Amino acid sequence: MEAGTAEKRIEEVPGLGAKTVAEAFQLTAGAHADRTAIRTKGDEFTISWADYAKRVERIAAGLDALGVSRGDTLGIMLINRPEFHYVDSAGIHLGATPFSIYNTYTAEQIEYLVGDAANSVIVTEQQFLEPVMRAKESVDALEHVVVIDGEAPDGAMTLDELEQRGTDNADFDFEASWKAVEPGDILTLIYTSGTTGPPKGVQLTHDNLLSSVHAFDEMIDFPNDGRVVSWLPMAHIAERACSHYLPIVLGFTTTCCPDPREVVAYLPEVRPTWFFAVPRIWEKLKAAIEAGIAGEEDAEKKKATEWALGVGMKRVELEQAGEEMPADLAAEHAKADAAVLSKMREKLGLDQVESVNVGAAPTPPDVIKFWHSIGIPLAELWGMSETCGNGTCNPPEKVKIGTVGPPAPGIEVKLAEDGEVLVRGPVVMAGYRNQPDKTAEAIDSDGWMHTGDIGEFDEDNYLKIVDRKKEIIINAAGKNMSPANIEAKIKSAHPLIGQAIAIGDSRPFNVALITLDPDVAPGFAQKAGIDDASPENLAAQQMIIDEIEKGVAAGNEGLARVEQIKKFKVLPTDWEAGGDELTPTMKLKRKPIAEKYAAEIEALYES
Repeated sequence: MEAGTAEKRIEEVPGLGAKTVAEAFQLTAGAHADRTAIRTKGDEFTISWADYAKRVERIAAGLDALGVSRGDTLGIMLINRPEFHYVDSAGIHLGATPFSIYNTYTAEQIEYLVGDAANSVIVTEQQFLEPVMRAKESVDALEHVVVIDGEAPDGAMTLDELEQRGTDNADFDFEASWKAVEPGDILTLIYTSGTTGPPKGVQLTHDNLLSSVHAFDEMIDFPNDGRVVSWLPMAHIAERACSHYLPIVLGFTTTCCPDPREVVAYLPEVRPTWFFAVPRIWEKLKAAIEAGIAGEEDAEKKKATEWALGVGMKRVELEQAGEEMPADLAAEHAKADAAVLSKMREKLGLDQVESVNVGAAPTPPDVIKFWHSIGIPLAELWGMSETCGNGTCNPPEKVKIGTVGPPAPGIEVKLAEDGEVLVRGPVVMAGYRNQPDKTAEAIDSDGWMHTGDIGEFDEDNYLKIVDRKKEIIINAAGKNMSPANIEAKIKSAHPLIGQAIAIGDSRPFNVALITLDPDVAPGFAQKAGIDDASPENLAAQQMIIDEIEKGVAAGNEGLARVEQIKKFKVLPTDWEAGGDELTPTMKLKRKPIAEKYAAEIEALYES
């Protein structure tokens, strides 16, 4: 961004001129005092930026009274609710380092994080109180538990009591506190979800995060009164950036969605200007729309919808090929958009988006093409916790389906000799907490972050992620294959398929373990006259197995012969986020899965 343009943008959005997130908060609250900062669905609760700032000051004073100061850590275990924003922002103004704990974590996992972070205070709510109190008993450093709802048990205090301590803390100088924060101070810890071992604490500075916000703002050109939905775990960098830090800097309004399963229902009410979701959300929404079209009883309406989507797809294919749209097709598309597609976008609540993004895992190109055909420019982006979730992003006006876009402004991305993606720039973390050896392994002497992803650039400098370096399948014949690519093809081939893991390393052919989609399977069972819709019963039904076989066959059509799944097993269980098989962010725990289902895997190769 040119200097003059950047200066004008800072005049419009004062937070972009800040050197720390605390300063950005104060600039935003001053510029947009009456604007709604945080709300819940239906405006059951709203708070302005001015009142948000006052609440943050009171809580910061209370935390100061408990001994939390610059450089200390602050644990938070809350669902997506307004109190998260108050507490986290209060910690930021003290120069402390707030970090979030996944809501699915057990007492033992909480103990590990608290032991590593060494926080003396943790803020939580009633539903997580039992494991948090058990952790408090086991970790000497953890002195105070603050409960934001209901009564506090012995050894804990309520949020009201914390704020009262702040009111009584007459010696606390709030302004001096936040002004003492430096750009290089650690803003937060993002604990990796641990697919291959214990979580590592990614240390991100104020400067890291503000650099990332500037890059996103330059790529996407956000509106000055943006709206976002907070629904993913706050322990994930994507959610922290999207619904906490970006609003602080840019003055967005955040709507809290406490149950992630309900996020789709929030969209028509919020009409977000930016929306980020993991691939599974887009896949399931696509499947629901297609099922609705297939089941439409009004023949004329069904025909019109299919026609409009067909016209939209022709437009997408021409755009992706870099070809001009003929005048007759442009006229037909204008009619299709006015009559059908615009109404679909409005019904979904995605008619006012500036940008819609997908990331955290590979997304099948067919899924992205579908959304483009409706007129929703779904764009893949790529990053990692260690780079503030930033790295590359498809610009909304020039999405190349099948890629994760070019490097973001101010960020260098290159490939090592073996194809590993390397990143350098102001978004790269300060290091892993308490693990200098792991930090040295990840960031080389020239400042390049070794991401562990294998990629390739196209002629336009758009990056395509092939797979994780350590997860590449090398079969018995020495053929290298991407399991993520195989899994994406299989999962998108049939709505009944929930999760799929491809196995074939050092094997003669590839097999897969498959689970049924818990949202789709019950409805399918009902239509098929199957009363017991439990995973245990459905996995044994030949009708279900036949349907999955059709899906696997359809997925195989998009794969090279050597990549294809030759055999599969439908498992009588559901894999939940944070369980034995999936991380809290829905990534496959490949090694634990291979160990847990060793007998099932061997049976596929023996039969």
